[in-house]
Amino acid sequence: MDIAALRSANPDHWMKAAAIRALTLDAIAAANSGHSGMPMGMADVATVLFEKHLKFDAKNPLWADRDRFILSAGHGSMLIYSLLYLTGYEQVTLDEIKNFRQMGAKTAGHPENFLLDGVEVTTGPLGQGISTAVGFAMAEEIQRAQYGKKIVDHHTYVIAGDGCLMEGVSQEALGLAGRHELSKLIVFWDNNNITIDGTVELSDRTNQVQRFKASGWHVQEIDGHNPAEIDAAIEAAKKSGKPSMIACKTHIALGSSAQDTSKGHGALTDPKLIADAKAAYGWTAGPFEVPAEIKSQWEAIGARGAADRKEWEGRFASISERKQAEFNRAYAGDAPKKLSAVVKALKKQISDEAPKVATRKSSEMVLEVINPVLGETVGGSADLTGSNNTKTGDLGIFDVDNRGGRYVYWGIREHGMAAAMNGMALHGGIRPYGGTFMCFTDYARPAMRLAALSKIPTVFVMTHDSIGLGEDGPTHQPVEHLAISRATPNTYVFRPCDTVEAAESWEIALTAKETPSVLSLTRQNLPTLRTEHKVKNLTAQGAYVLADAEGKRQVILLATGSEVEIAMAAREKLQAEGIGTRVVSMPCWELFAQQDEAYRKRVLPGGPVRVAVEAATRFGWDQWLCGERGKYAKAGFVGMDSFGASAPAEQLYEKFGITAENVAATAKGLL
Repeated sequence: MDIAALRSANPDHWMKAAAIRALTLDAIAAANSGHSGMPMGMADVATVLFEKHLKFDAKNPLWADRDRFILSAGHGSMLIYSLLYLTGYEQVTLDEIKNFRQMGAKTAGHPENFLLDGVEVTTGPLGQGISTAVGFAMAEEIQRAQYGKKIVDHHTYVIAGDGCLMEGVSQEALGLAGRHELSKLIVFWDNNNITIDGTVELSDRTNQVQRFKASGWHVQEIDGHNPAEIDAAIEAAKKSGKPSMIACKTHIALGSSAQDTSKGHGALTDPKLIADAKAAYGWTAGPFEVPAEIKSQWEAIGARGAADRKEWEGRFASISERKQAEFNRAYAGDAPKKLSAVVKALKKQISDEAPKVATRKSSEMVLEVINPVLGETVGGSADLTGSNNTKTGDLGIFDVDNRGGRYVYWGIREHGMAAAMNGMALHGGIRPYGGTFMCFTDYARPAMRLAALSKIPTVFVMTHDSIGLGEDGPTHQPVEHLAISRATPNTYVFRPCDTVEAAESWEIALTAKETPSVLSLTRQNLPTLRTEHKVKNLTAQGAYVLADAEGKRQVILLATGSEVEIAMAAREKLQAEGIGTRVVSMPCWELFAQQDEAYRKRVLPGGPVRVAVEAATRFGWDQWLCGERGKYAKAGFVGMDSFGASAPAEQLYEKFGITAENVAATAKGLL
């Protein structure tokens, strides 16, 4: 690569891009860790994008109609940190650059959205950024239909590498974007042909250009170091009418002795390599120094969007006050006042009528009253709409000819669905929820984890949540999945026992601002157990006394979901023998753990024996069975210690001993 020719061809552009490369080398050398090669290779693309196309205001980084920039290749985080510093984002000071990857720094090893306003998405796990970006683009389309083009009209730009495109979730994303003609989505492929192990040919021979074309994308191939080609390609992408991929032929670790090698992927810290690379760039400033002229040019780029933002604010002020309030409320993540009222009304109706329905149907009943008053909800299912019960009559179908539709047919793409829902939530103004079978949380798991890490309230509707789904057998019967979800920090796992608890669970999920929710719902019908109407949301306490002991309290039965009914039947048997038994419904362990110790002790006092019943593995239950300090030894568990089997649900519960008789016998054996 002729660096001198690049420098001389466009010196102003070159020095702005060189500032990114120099800061990258300095920060990674200081940290003695990081990934130098991608920022060095993609600096030209990023410079043209930020200078000539990206709509943003560095002083107002959360402006709602900004373009979104997503670094899917999150290991190259110094690219975005350099850009934020250079353009004048107040949170990214030079000290933050110097403290790259250090304790307490906002400049973490991989970009984290909750640390920096200029970081739209937490990335690092490859493929997540490009998949999440699909949700951003869908959210923009939906909101443009809701509020009009003068209020919502922006692009989503992505930088993705070879690794992002190898991950399977990327194909789920490509197929979705192509099917829905998301023309505001533009992806730059950092086509450098290098992975950690060596060249891409070691493991892959996919023609990525043809792959994107086959998925319905507009595709261009350019020299990723030629600013004129980059600029022209972005202009063409904006006019294409399709999602666009720009294949940028680049050189990883450009200008260094590690260029075009797998060594260039990682941390380049050798002083001679750094000095030689900077010399090749014509960069004479010292470490962490950016010449005033270059810094002022970058800051002018960061300030350029202020005029666009002010114009937008004028347009926003021209719409009705009702629309303004609705927009601001949705972006703030606040629920409308009507939500609490409709949930309370439904709870009273259910307590009065006491229907026997599966909690997947309960969930649908709740959504039927919630979706009309919560205009920002967007539902969907991974090809299981009739099984997940996630579609309500008022939503309309999101499609090319109906951008205002609020229901998405995601297809058999659990991972892509979950990632795109995260993108909708991160975009702002949308409350996404989507369904699949609980067993397939395995397919959605990486995106579910990132929702928790990213502090966003995505709602994952997981039906067919136990052996109770019956004849489909152990391939579809989750036994360990509750434990996996509960083990994930910052996640609410709701397992409602009836429609009342389902309504309360949904109310919490749709008012949470920083915590995703997993709703674990049954296929089999369950009775209404909450027949006495309570205005208070008892599920918000995580666990509560559903039925107390008559006489001396000797046994406490703990249960969730479909097994609360079994615990209640076991209580009847024990009470008939004069054994005072309390039943505690525990729809959300995480919320119970958040209650004060006094409340937890009232619900689960010391003394009585404890038996938990749940059609899942025991893992995690000892926290509640043995006491928070391991105090109570007399405890038992009735549930699964193996995979299930293919048979009708009633026979399975008998086979595996998840019955009222066995629960009662287990309790008596502990007395």
